[in-house]
Amino acid sequence: MRRTTFFASLAFAGAATVAGAQAPVKIGGVRGDFLGNFSQVESKFIQLAEAFPVDKYNYTPGKGVRSFCEVLVHISAENYEMGKAFGAVAPPKELANAESSTCYADKPTVIAAMKASFSAIKTGVTNTKDSDLDGSFTLFGFPQARRTWLLGTAEHAGEHLGQLIAYARVNNIKPPWSK
Repeated sequence: MRRTTFFASLAFAGAATVAGAQAPVKIGGVRGDFLGNFSQVESKFIQLAEAFPVDKYNYTPGKGVRSFCEVLVHISAENYEMGKAFGAVAPPKELANAESSTCYADKPTVIAAMKASFSAIKTGVTNTKDSDLDGSFTLFGFPQARRTWLLGTAEHAGEHLGQLIAYARVNNIKPPWSK
């Protein structure tokens, strides 16, 4: 009995912490959950991109592995690609081919492009009706469900955020939100 109460207390405390950390979202349901979470991930990407020194933007842990800057460009390009499911606008020409996600510009330009890409996908999700989430679309040559694609989009961003956190830690840069 005490054990159940303990775990229930932990679950409640965790839920309260997460709820308190999320920015208020006016959209409910799965889209609201996605937008709240994705906004937090976006904030961390931006904080880390701004904190990472420009002279280390080309840092890579090894040959054939994307540099810090290339990961930022990749996530920006993929936000547009994944955002197609939700009617996101086409990416700028620099980001049109996600597989050639080289670091094409200076730090402020890369950060601005990343911010625009997060905005594009969030606008697309905001403008998608709940009833359209179960509909399908074709991406990468396969039919996909929009609802499932929300999960994939969040997972993709989280994967690369973790990658950049590791890059930062290896370079003795503490993520700003953990100070």
